Amino acid sequence: MPTVAVVGGSLGGLTAALVLTDIGCDVTVLERSSARLEARGAGIAVLDETMRWFAEKTEIDPGSLCSATSFIRFLDAGGGLVHERAHGYRFSSWNTIYRALLAQLPAERYELGREVGSISSRAGDVEVVLARGQRRRVELVVAADGVASGTRAALLPQVAPSYSGYVAWRGTMPESALRPATFAALADAITYQVLPGSHVLVYPIPGPSGALAAGERLMNFVWYRNVAAGPAFTDLMTGRDGRSHPVSLPPGATREKHVERLRSDAADLLAPVLAEAVLGVAEPFVQAVFDVEVPRMAFGRICLVGDAAFAIRPHAAAGTAKAAADGWELAAQLVAHGGAVEPALAEWERRQLALGRTVLERSRRIGDASQRHATFTPGDPVLIFGLRGPGR
Repeated sequence: MPTVAVVGGSLGGLTAALVLTDIGCDVTVLERSSARLEARGAGIAVLDETMRWFAEKTEIDPGSLCSATSFIRFLDAGGGLVHERAHGYRFSSWNTIYRALLAQLPAERYELGREVGSISSRAGDVEVVLARGQRRRVELVVAADGVASGTRAALLPQVAPSYSGYVAWRGTMPESALRPATFAALADAITYQVLPGSHVLVYPIPGPSGALAAGERLMNFVWYRNVAAGPAFTDLMTGRDGRSHPVSLPPGATREKHVERLRSDAADLLAPVLAEAVLGVAEPFVQAVFDVEVPRMAFGRICLVGDAAFAIRPHAAAGTAKAAADGWELAAQLVAHGGAVEPALAEWERRQLALGRTVLERSRRIGDASQRHATFTPGDPVLIFGLRGPGR
């Protein structure tokens, strides 16, 4: 099996590192951050592929890393029930999954402060040049460096993230701070409200230390709001430090005028229980929603995985699952081809391009149905989360 450098140590990079190590690859993760990563409170819906490493390769119960809900509910602005469906989901936080995956990888295999300057695929190996001038030679590079991937920019300069026309406001609050009636309404469901050109959802995630007991978790909200490209977007994404942040603004960085507008709209437009979950967040933050689609994922002995290849809107809850699936399929193809990198990548690329295009188009349709076309319908089966289709 080949020696491997994984560029980027987020969830997709960690999963790839673990599954490739498991089949016998000599793997090193190169993470440019000088400290372990933090997602600043982001909640995620958890699909099976995201948790596959724990389910198949460890004795860790995936349920120990996730909160669970039993219902999907849609409310109207007055709090009335528009639609309810019994359907189980699991939710976690980015930080919870990251810490659990990182603990599975030997510490010496996860190198911090290793920003990659360039990567050159050659006959038989790949040269990785770090920003500080150090050089590494490996037989395979897995680029898991995210939506702003420098590897993708070098290999496919014509491909750039495409702004969707809307952003996701996000945040968490202790569910213990909710009024009892609000807690009862939200604790066992993912709860939606559809608004003109917008929708919001609220669900429970593990507490900061991973607590799963009701009352000890966090309540997480996501509110998709249209912001026109150009001056309006630039104004929103200019932080309190005066700098433009093209992808996201962390908690505490958003200017007060925008936070005040969010809170005013929450009080005026949202069902009372949803408004309480939004208004209770001390420091809401903003993530711009982008699409990225690549025509290729393999380049000699270099491949793009996760958001470096396909950045998928969150509406199918498939982003982390897709990144994990890229890693698992790569390991499967290396085994099937006896460790021969280039033929393994050829078959892997064929499969993962098809998967990426399918889930990207599905998530794009869901987002546009809400934010552009007003066809986002409570109870529509297409809204069920899934990587390979609704509920799959």
